[in-house]
Amino acid sequence: MEFWILLLSLVVILLGAQAFTNALEHLGERLGISEGVTGSIFAAVGTALPETMVPIVAVLGSSGALEVRHDVGVGAILGAPLMLSTLSLFLMGAFAAQVRGWAGPFSPEPTGLNRDLNWFLLAFGIGIAAVFIPFEWKVARVSVALVLTMIYVLYLFITIQASRALVKQGHGTEADQPLYLSRIGLPKNSGTILVQLVIGLGLIIVGAKGFVFGVEHLASWLGISALALSLLIVPVATELPEKVNSIIWVRRGRDTLAFGNITGAMVFQGSLLPALGILLTPWAPRKEVLLGMGVTVLATTYLLLLVRRGSLKPYHLVWNGLCYAVFVLMVVIID
Repeated sequence: MEFWILLLSLVVILLGAQAFTNALEHLGERLGISEGVTGSIFAAVGTALPETMVPIVAVLGSSGALEVRHDVGVGAILGAPLMLSTLSLFLMGAFAAQVRGWAGPFSPEPTGLNRDLNWFLLAFGIGIAAVFIPFEWKVARVSVALVLTMIYVLYLFITIQASRALVKQGHGTEADQPLYLSRIGLPKNSGTILVQLVIGLGLIIVGAKGFVFGVEHLASWLGISALALSLLIVPVATELPEKVNSIIWVRRGRDTLAFGNITGAMVFQGSLLPALGILLTPWAPRKEVLLGMGVTVLATTYLLLLVRRGSLKPYHLVWNGLCYAVFVLMVVIID
């Protein structure tokens, strides 16, 4: 039964992602913004918000043992950027290779991608340092959480400011397919675009919920701990389905949107969510936590070096997939 739920959920997610990306392209085109803003802010935050509720509900919920809720919350917070920087990028590269070959170059707008990765490493690095702040040092922890929040606000401001110049350089968002709802006779206006956007996001959320149900039963059958479950299963179940958007975009040659959808979500979930973890959980340097943080930084730094070198191809992202495989193996051994 769980298998059919997983299969149906993936179909619903795919339909929702198609509608969402199509509507988002038309929204970005109508607003006259760059593909960087459309991918790194609109797409990234729009699809990451539902998953953000997982650690919030886990930490602030009233049911379940406090230690377990903290484990689930920390695991979900750290697992999201880990999966995005490793497994998501690898899968995007694998699907891109089917269209352009493993050596076919990616061509995302470099300044935005470079900016996303730098801001993520800055915020996530602060989050890593915070695991060594004792839980009793409330003022220090609150201060770090505020700094992380301000980092994301500043990132938004700089990204939006850069949009106008990028549009002039030819990096404006352009829809290369008609709005789906306009094909059934609805007028192509802002209202119709927003309706399709909501429908697409709604289908993604519904599909993701079904996917989570199936994966949770799998985790229960495997008998793994709450922290391991949150690091390995929760991000795959909640984050990966939404990144179908990036796969759709990269297969259509929209590399800026594809990468921005992932790296923008990394900045969002590498700054605001660690701020929540620092404030409300022990946020302690446990082995699984440090391992996950280290792999995330390693995979992200590797991608940043490739971007700065000006050479980025699908086969390069195999390394990110290997990072995820090693992490899974190590967590299973530790657990």
